[in-house]
Amino acid sequence: MNEPHLPEPSETRSGADPDPAETRDWLDSLDAVTRFSGAERTAFLLKQLIDRAAAAGIPLPGGMTTPFRNTIPVQREKRMPGDLFMERRIRSLIRWNALAMVMRANKQYDGLGGHIATFSSAATLYDVGFNYFFRARTEAQLEDLIYYQGHSSPGIYARSYLEGRITEAQLDHFRREVDGKGLSSYPHPWLMPDYWQFPTVSMGLGPIQAIYQAHVMRYLSARELVPRGDRRVWAFLGDGECDEPETLGAIALAGRERLENLTFVVNCNLQRLDGPVRGNGKIIQELEGVFRGAGWHVIKVVWGRLWDPLFERDAKGLLQRRMDEVCDGELQNYKFNGGAYTREHFFGKYPELAALVADLSDDDIMYLNRGGHDPYKVYAAYAEAVETRDQPTVILAMTVKGYGLGGSGEAANDTHAVKKIQLEDLKKFRDRFGLPIPDEQLEDTPYYRPPEDSPELVYMRRRREQLGGYLPARHGGFDPLPVPGLDGFARLLESTGERAISTTMAFVRLLQTLVRDQELGPRIAPIVPDEARTFGMEGMFRQLGIYSSAGQRYVPHDAGQIMYYKEDKKGQILEEGITEAGAMSAWIALATAYSNYACPMIPFYIFYSMFGFQRIGDLAWAAGDAQCRGFLIGATSGRTTLNGEGLSIRTGTVTSSPGSFPTAGPTIPPTVTNSR
Repeated sequence: MNEPHLPEPSETRSGADPDPAETRDWLDSLDAVTRFSGAERTAFLLKQLIDRAAAAGIPLPGGMTTPFRNTIPVQREKRMPGDLFMERRIRSLIRWNALAMVMRANKQYDGLGGHIATFSSAATLYDVGFNYFFRARTEAQLEDLIYYQGHSSPGIYARSYLEGRITEAQLDHFRREVDGKGLSSYPHPWLMPDYWQFPTVSMGLGPIQAIYQAHVMRYLSARELVPRGDRRVWAFLGDGECDEPETLGAIALAGRERLENLTFVVNCNLQRLDGPVRGNGKIIQELEGVFRGAGWHVIKVVWGRLWDPLFERDAKGLLQRRMDEVCDGELQNYKFNGGAYTREHFFGKYPELAALVADLSDDDIMYLNRGGHDPYKVYAAYAEAVETRDQPTVILAMTVKGYGLGGSGEAANDTHAVKKIQLEDLKKFRDRFGLPIPDEQLEDTPYYRPPEDSPELVYMRRRREQLGGYLPARHGGFDPLPVPGLDGFARLLESTGERAISTTMAFVRLLQTLVRDQELGPRIAPIVPDEARTFGMEGMFRQLGIYSSAGQRYVPHDAGQIMYYKEDKKGQILEEGITEAGAMSAWIALATAYSNYACPMIPFYIFYSMFGFQRIGDLAWAAGDAQCRGFLIGATSGRTTLNGEGLSIRTGTVTSSPGSFPTAGPTIPPTVTNSR
């Protein structure tokens, strides 16, 4: 099938064209270059034109966005190799069991809670990943690291139930996990230490941690501690979650460092908890501009394959024009109000579009699928993402919140809070997804798991065996690290006599002693948010080097000094800039390296008193939930040290705790107070 029809010059998003013939000449020339010289030559010429226009002072568009359609044209899509019908069957079983789990929990304890709508929109996004892309740990490779969208946890549990990893009794204790009998509401490694890898439901924390996880993966590889290979970090998040500053605040780092090992999948169901994300605009277009500007490869998955014939038949490009015109609030209306409404209000604006769908019934129009619900489109996007080099990738997949719930919540403003479904809608759900649940059992919403030798379970096991095993899975075992003897700290244990030194200076001397240790030294990771000189750590710049994925492409002005600013691809210090959240996220990645990399590390996050610590409270809780092992150090504290800094900084003295990092033999005595 050919790619979607390109609009005529007078029908572009920029409005009416005063000279369509001249525009046609330019576009024909562009098409000819692409056809005969390839996409790279076309991109080069466009860059030259942009540079020339900028040099001439011609105003350029503020944000680079493409038409509201799929980034990957049909003829360039990689074909999904599996059994589409079998996978849809399995996905339907997962949908049902996720729904049943939440409904049964709320029947037993009214108002217990749980979320149905998020997973119902994201089921295909996860299913394609589990079937083809998410690799588990084997003797030959470490697992891919996956940050699941917190509210989608019922669907992940439902998959594990079909796989035989979670029992029906555990499903019946959803949100009642006391004594380990049930399942935590959201991803929670502390409560489920062999299952979840990362706590992600506090929105925004998953994305920033995923970025710094990919960053740390490169850091460990550059230091020859853990080979990176083609291991990947996947982060699943919602479009509404992108309002959180932590979600988008660090994406420039990923673009700057060209973290090709990182993929974001944004479930663009166009709705937050209370209503539309950008009712008057287009969240997918907005995010495309933001990520593209930060250096990411952007893949939009807007429509499913049922739209492809319509685009191919649209000779004038009016369908694309209409797609570009509508706002997200209207897109929500179309799914909520049904096919007849969509025929009138979407296609009905232009007579040619109305004629385009004249042979479709209202139900046909209702089921014109969005890209995030089409496994072929999702597979093509994932396949391109894992093959992308020198850039992180973000996949913006349009879905429907509450997909399949019918009148009980599909695309409704209150669908996020839906925990129960009316019996009539439950019947429609069952029929739509072909589930073998008789009418007389629907009221009880029973779980359904086919026999062990059923085609569905055999297929599921085979897919996961090819990818190394089951996920999610957390690995807690590790080889302990040796603790250096006290004789190595003799200088620190002696009195300084009449000369007083600050506790920060004592800590820096302790750190210098640790990094010189032959065995333990390489596992020490000092992390600072642009305050190393304040803490008296600049002497370590030359000794250890500051990690930089680019090395050092310049000669620093202080190169002739003993303590010059040395950046190095194998640098040991992570100087993360003015970002406490980024520094803490890097610390979390290294403080869980014993689990996620089978390589225990001893990270020190050195922050500026309460002023630096108060910014990362939520991340500190996430660190506890993730069972982090490392040190949080308040490097400046006390009313004497902070005099003159103002009340916003002199709010007290805070230091934090050493985690129980892996050791063999006696542990190093804690020198700071415990914060939890």
